[in-house]
Amino acid sequence: MIEAENLTKRYGDKTAVDDLSFTVVPGRVTGFLGPNGAGKSTTMRLLLGLDRPDRGDARIHGRHYRDLNAPLRVVGALLEARAVHTGRSAYNHLLCLAQTQGIGRKRVEEVVELVGLAGAARKRAGGFSLGMGQRLGIAAALLGDPSVLVLDEPVNGLDPEGIVWVRTLMQRLAAEGRTVFVSSHLMNEMAVTAEHLIVIGRGRLIADCSTEEFIERSTEKTVTVRSPDAARLADIVAAEGGKAAPGDDGLLTVTNMEAPRVGELAAAEGIVLHELTPTRGSLETAFMELTRESVEYGAAAGAVPAPGPAPGAVPGIVPSEEGEPR
Repeated sequence: MIEAENLTKRYGDKTAVDDLSFTVVPGRVTGFLGPNGAGKSTTMRLLLGLDRPDRGDARIHGRHYRDLNAPLRVVGALLEARAVHTGRSAYNHLLCLAQTQGIGRKRVEEVVELVGLAGAARKRAGGFSLGMGQRLGIAAALLGDPSVLVLDEPVNGLDPEGIVWVRTLMQRLAAEGRTVFVSSHLMNEMAVTAEHLIVIGRGRLIADCSTEEFIERSTEKTVTVRSPDAARLADIVAAEGGKAAPGDDGLLTVTNMEAPRVGELAAAEGIVLHELTPTRGSLETAFMELTRESVEYGAAAGAVPAPGPAPGAVPGIVPSEEGEPR
């Protein structure tokens, strides 16, 4: 279990995390969502003791990360997959981590096989593609067979097959009773992966609920109707307080009215229906609606793309959305 209580973190006059409290329980995949600059990376760093909060507390299984005797056996984390010694092979990178925790070579071989790097395990990690680097980072997170997983954008750079593999892996680990906490910007992927969502904006909690509840309470429900007498049906729907937007070939998109009521009105007037389909909102639409007031960084027309890394930038230290190392 992960517990965050009144977490607050400031960098100068910038508040990255603002009185944030939530609990991540075992047995389900919990998605961690928020716009760029919301404070997700900072929150994960606070959970793992990489930053100290100005106020509040963060515990894993009731203890601070720094107090865990063998942290890799309790918490597996992926915050920056490319934070590896580029001259080492994938196998040796994992072996070095394993030896710090009393983990044997057999486990190293198991995770290499699990993440699909068996054929590249003896190659230097510096030559890995983005997707291979992600697999190596996931292998490191799984090395200690931990009961808690904290994963920041684990599918970044993976192909469709790799994305499905990570999704299946996270769901399987959660089904085994582990705590799985994962951030992502891929809304469609989170919609089919996470059972529960924690959503933040500008460092503050926006939602802490099931994925289904988040979608249901945050999006306008619509009903797709197709009829050869669409114009008359539209007038009837409007008279009953609904809204019907016409489309092609007798299509109507009805809002402010449930599908059963549309069907009842059509039946009462003898109107033939070729289609009557309630349309469930998407996680992406719900996310955009609920976080609209919390977006800190947005593109403007004619905006100039951000420059690349500054000369002399240190590899492995990536600025967060808040301007501090992630």
